[in-house]
Amino acid sequence: MTGPLNVALAMGADVAEKVFPSDRLARIAEASELRLLSPTPLGTFEGAYADAVLSEVDVLITGWGSPLIDAGVLDRAPRLRLIAHAGGSVKGHVGIAAWERGVAVCSANDANARPVAEFAVAMILLAGKQAFPLARIAARSADHVVSDDLYPDMGNHGKRVGIVGASRIGRRTMALLRPYDLDLVVYDPFLSDADAATLGATAVDLDELLRTSDVVSLHAPALPETRHLLDRAGIALLQNGAVVVNTARGALVDHDALTERVVRGEITAILDVTEPDELALDHPLRTADHAFLTPHIAGSMGRELARLADSAIDDARRMARGEPLASPVRLEELATQA
Repeated sequence: MTGPLNVALAMGADVAEKVFPSDRLARIAEASELRLLSPTPLGTFEGAYADAVLSEVDVLITGWGSPLIDAGVLDRAPRLRLIAHAGGSVKGHVGIAAWERGVAVCSANDANARPVAEFAVAMILLAGKQAFPLARIAARSADHVVSDDLYPDMGNHGKRVGIVGASRIGRRTMALLRPYDLDLVVYDPFLSDADAATLGATAVDLDELLRTSDVVSLHAPALPETRHLLDRAGIALLQNGAVVVNTARGALVDHDALTERVVRGEITAILDVTEPDELALDHPLRTADHAFLTPHIAGSMGRELARLADSAIDDARRMARGEPLASPVRLEELATQA
């Protein structure tokens, strides 16, 4: 290493305040391998300030709200060696030209997978106890609610949990579920039976997973091929009393078909994501006893954002030391990632 690498942030100012507060900026400043060009993030690549930063930058740490880094931006950043995304997916932030020109790309996907998996596991276990419909019932009942009379099959012992998608989050979710007395099955067209077994699960096709699982947890990427992966026919396969947990993307589910069964009380939906992202105020899922909605909170929030910053900073330091990146994003993997 001939000298410290110049680092700049490219993200919305509000994102920078949350992901890179003073203590995280200090981590960059204190690293002998790195030099922070300016604490002011690039919210646009237009103008004299952007020109000055791009002309000197070696490492761009991007985040939500980052402008697209395309060929035109790269032309103005002749020293750029690494784009370190302090977030999940780099789609929409990094153009193909970066890989074509040999610029390394990494992301905090692994760091962001942890809270999503933890959230999914919490929802799965609470769903097994019928916590969500019982909370609605108890809130409007003046009498003692005899829970196991209402739901004689409640509890998690021996329940089958179906994981749709052996993604980073899907795999971490399975790992966190292994200590519990559950029967894990997984559907992923790219996963072998042997690989599924190493994850503590049995590989099955999607129809069998939907037909036999007590809880179905979605962890597939949102791609054209996965739109309405859980379609009307698939939702019809779910047994009465089944639960759908979606912490991935709303587009994976046919919400019209899901809503019909939820409103009838046949299945429960636990949704951190929906399609559209914001349901109408009078949407039936907002008030249905068998629905539980959260406003996209499964991913990194609050204190968890520090992991995203640290992931980007640590990989920038690895680049400076000539070490392999911990969380590279390879072009050949991009098409199948979220």
